[in-house]
Amino acid sequence: MIIRARFTKRNYLKYLSHLDLIRLFQRSFTAIKLPIKYSQGFNPHPKFSIAAPLSLGIESECEYMDIEITEYVKVDDFLESINKVLPDDIQITNALCLEKETSISAILTWAFYEIKFELNSKEEPKSLSSRIDEWLGSSEIILTRLKKKGKKKVATDINILPLIGNVIVKGCDENNYIVINTLLKTGQNGNIKPVQLMEAMSRDLDLNLDLDSLLIKRLALYAEEGKNIYSPL
Repeated sequence: MIIRARFTKRNYLKYLSHLDLIRLFQRSFTAIKLPIKYSQGFNPHPKFSIAAPLSLGIESECEYMDIEITEYVKVDDFLESINKVLPDDIQITNALCLEKETSISAILTWAFYEIKFELNSKEEPKSLSSRIDEWLGSSEIILTRLKKKGKKKVATDINILPLIGNVIVKGCDENNYIVINTLLKTGQNGNIKPVQLMEAMSRDLDLNLDLDSLLIKRLALYAEEGKNIYSPL
């Protein structure tokens, strides 16, 4: 039996590392005496997994984890108790108690992001939107990635176009940052990070973006069946 939970990671806690996030949840499970299942061996540890871990510095409204438990737990009781011991910016927003299913990490295929950035030019959002649409109509978009082969890193060219579901220019925010939404592949059958998308876009559209100043928030994660995508919770 598992608890499948959706949680947030907001504000300054976007700089909490994945390892520290795991430790935070481990301590929280212990604090509320959750009947969590432990691994076997000399160094038992709680059996739970966080799907599609975020890169450091990215906020999220929609992260997922599966927690293996030894007995049924009332979801309302779990939500009330766990959120009392978690920080305000990391909260469980929904959960279900399920029989053993395919892991959440295995079924997620798409991630939906909001990205904000500042342009050095005075280009209007409508003009940028047209240029992005034309760019996405290319036959391929090549990005060079470094991959480990033994002790060496080898540069590999990858066509990232099939990994991009869409890019929609929403307009400008109150700080005059361009706001876009984008649907990107994630998971075992292909993965692209939002920073990689923006790197390729900045290069090909001559945007000259400061990639370190991007404001990125993950809004949703989706599974896929046929041509339909759906929320796993």
